[in-house]
Amino acid sequence: MTKGRATLIGFTAVLMWSLLALFTIGSAPVPPLLLNAICFAIGGMIGLIWTARQGFGVLRGVGWKVYAFGTIGLFGAHFLYFTAFRMAPLAETGLIAYLWPMLIVLMSGFLPGERLQPLHLVGAVLAFAGAALIVLRSGGGLDAKALPGFAVAFVFALTWAGYSVLSRKLGAVRTESVTVFCLAAAVLSTLAHLALEETVWPVGAMGWASVLALGLGPVGAAFFTWDIGMKRGDIQLLGVASYAAPLLSTLALVAAGIAKPSWTIAFAAVLITAGATLAARASADSG
Repeated sequence: MTKGRATLIGFTAVLMWSLLALFTIGSAPVPPLLLNAICFAIGGMIGLIWTARQGFGVLRGVGWKVYAFGTIGLFGAHFLYFTAFRMAPLAETGLIAYLWPMLIVLMSGFLPGERLQPLHLVGAVLAFAGAALIVLRSGGGLDAKALPGFAVAFVFALTWAGYSVLSRKLGAVRTESVTVFCLAAAVLSTLAHLALEETVWPVGAMGWASVLALGLGPVGAAFFTWDIGMKRGDIQLLGVASYAAPLLSTLALVAAGIAKPSWTIAFAAVLITAGATLAARASADSG
């Protein structure tokens, strides 16, 4: 598989994550950990079907440390993400959580064989500015009581960026291993749900369809395509391009009639596109 093709496959995860907000709204009032458990289970089923074509023997060659790393990465990051929004459901929380693409770009410079170019940094800053416009468009004030939630959001950003970048060092590990990550994360999410939450199931056909869509895409198949992108694609370009997710998410909400179009969205699109273009140029120059 070429680096360019792997990068495109990785970007499909960003496209799927752009539907995360829309489907999450549709899944209400299912609590976060229960939602995680269901979605990870669906993602695991997708992985089992995919792995069956290759033979389950490919999973036996993966060490337990890799499985522990992947499970903790997926479960831990999503637990932190939903916890942050419980503690501080403010626009700023989303902005802090969306530091992870920039952290991926910065962390990637420490990987063997990777070169972090100045244009990567400039592109990341421009794209982050565009994402900030999207996340903060509804306003919101700083509340000292929300500071713990902001801290959790930052830890989430570090966790997901670390998981993504370290996946690069596991390039020899087959992507089928994500199947075990998902199934183990589903078990942990179920246990955490039983201990911390009240069980509330989806409401009606739309609720169940939203949960199914989440499991098939943003909290399911996206982990497999992201794994391919992180291991074999252009990691800096993918990091910057990930800032398209909040923009595309907002456009999806506009198309669904949940959000209204605005000039802010248009300007954010320009910034994010400019940032991704600079990162792509930097990758081409260094490649």
